[in-house]
Amino acid sequence: IKWMLNYQGALFRPPSEANSLILQATLGCSWNKCTFCAMYRDKNFRVRKFDELRKEIDWVAKNHLPPKKVFLADGDALIAPVSFLKELCIYINSTWPSIKRVSCYASPQALEVRSIEEMTMLKEHKLSLYYVGIESGHDEVLSKLEKGVDGKETVRVASKANEAGIKLSTMILLGAGGRRLSQAHAKESAKVISAIQPKFVSTLVMTPTENSPLFEEAKKGNVDELTPIELAAELHEFISGLTLKKSIFRSNHASNYLALAGSLPKDKKRLLNALENVLKHPSQAKFRPDWMRAL
Repeated sequence: IKWMLNYQGALFRPPSEANSLILQATLGCSWNKCTFCAMYRDKNFRVRKFDELRKEIDWVAKNHLPPKKVFLADGDALIAPVSFLKELCIYINSTWPSIKRVSCYASPQALEVRSIEEMTMLKEHKLSLYYVGIESGHDEVLSKLEKGVDGKETVRVASKANEAGIKLSTMILLGAGGRRLSQAHAKESAKVISAIQPKFVSTLVMTPTENSPLFEEAKKGNVDELTPIELAAELHEFISGLTLKKSIFRSNHASNYLALAGSLPKDKKRLLNALENVLKHPSQAKFRPDWMRAL
């Protein structure tokens, strides 16, 4: 019987890791309290044994072409012991010397735990990109989402990764403030993202997903689900407030009604013009249909 990748439970990855080898270095999410997230509710967080992963890497090396990139799942691999991460990255590099990068999700809690020196050391072994769910820069929204941090703390821990030379891919959750806080959520999120200066910025749309606390609240009628036009207005406010030096913007996640892309600040005016056109002529807007927004 051939040894294969032993994925446990549902597997999630960022859109940009579609062609990467996914190694399930950890199971679940160490925080696992975010009200909108149902991805890891069925798993207890634990770090997998290195020997299991070594066998999986060996199997891939024997049966497939060398991957260009490796993504370490599940939801918060960076919080695993640094000795484990180092050993795993060294083995990945020794197996595939031409590997371009290793990446992972990183919670604010993991960024707090990891020292700048540890992140720098892991970067030397090509763990050089973290996907960070910022979700919002507005403290009331962050508290409602149960992120465990406020805006200032988010900037502080993300700045540690910047100092270590790590590329950050950050996510903002459109609609997270509901109608009452929509514009304030957008403005404060823009401030936090501008303070962090990430390499990549992307937006998702807050969507009640089964088995999440948000889903239960939505069933009770306690969740504002913004219309595509309201979300476009919120996104316009967010992009308007960004003061980025050199970042790539994407709204290509399946949850988005509008798929936009560009480099900031170069394409800021073009993106804003596109959104303004949607707001002025909503009947002509090419929104992604709901059947294509399945999460």
